[in-house]
Amino acid sequence: MAQLPSELISHSRRVCNLYKRVLRSLEDYHHNRLDLRYESVLMRQRFEENRNIRDARIAKQILLDAEETLFKTMHWQPKKFANSVGGVAYEREVLPPDSVLDYWHPMEKAQYPKYFARREELKKEYEELYNKMFPEIPKPAADK
Repeated sequence: MAQLPSELISHSRRVCNLYKRVLRSLEDYHHNRLDLRYESVLMRQRFEENRNIRDARIAKQILLDAEETLFKTMHWQPKKFANSVGGVAYEREVLPPDSVLDYWHPMEKAQYPKYFARREELKKEYEELYNKMFPEIPKPAADK
């Protein structure tokens, strides 16, 4: 569900996104910096040629054709940034739960007295809120 668009995207935004994806695709193919720059300039020229088209139907068709061409010519193994979705380090950092602080030694807690005092207050407030939201069910009396 995360891949579904949540709002309409304007034509100019779609063109900008396409341009960025094309440049990333060019990076996958050209490892020499000069070749990459040359191809990038040529691609920019192709985008500039269609910049002043005012007819929305023609502009949309050109955009759809360009997206299809990009899809057909994409690199078989695109570069992914390490911390991005699909990268090798994505979500690798484990965030410990807050309950770990309950196991600190009292000498460690003494270094942060205000924090742990406030934390104990919040824990009591949370316990009271929980007991309000989910009261205990009275146990039925056992028949004698």
